[in-house]
Amino acid sequence: MSLSVVVLGLVTLQRLAELALAGRNTRRLIARGGREVGESHYLFLVAVHAAWLGGLWLFAWNRPVSLVWLGAFVFLQALRVWVIATLGGRWTTRIVIMPGAPLVRRGPYRWFAHPNYAVVAGEIAILPLAFGLLAFAALFSALNAAVLAVRLRAESRALRGLS
Repeated sequence: MSLSVVVLGLVTLQRLAELALAGRNTRRLIARGGREVGESHYLFLVAVHAAWLGGLWLFAWNRPVSLVWLGAFVFLQALRVWVIATLGGRWTTRIVIMPGAPLVRRGPYRWFAHPNYAVVAGEIAILPLAFGLLAFAALFSALNAAVLAVRLRAESRALRGLS
């Protein structure tokens, strides 16, 4: 089994596990009085990420892996775990507002308003670069930026309503 297949397999398993965690957290937050906002763009967000991962399987499964770019991607995974651990049960792939709950201001949120989105933007660019797929990295970075522009507006509006 090649390194590229191992990397893609691990990323796929990670994403599936994260979707399960996010779903569980979303259901718990809603059950505790949370309210989802910005649902209209969610399908586009999922589509971009699914196409990114599917495209990597299509184009990168048999390509050599740059260990430098792979190391950068692994570093981003550590940051991703930090973000998820910091938010705990409040981490989800959807925008769920908990009325009366304070904003998280610890961990990476001490320095960045949206560290998860910064990590994801880095991942979308860096993993394709690890396989030498520059055009793929550029295309999906642009698609992700477009979806994030909509998402950030929706999330910022919702969070302002809590302040």
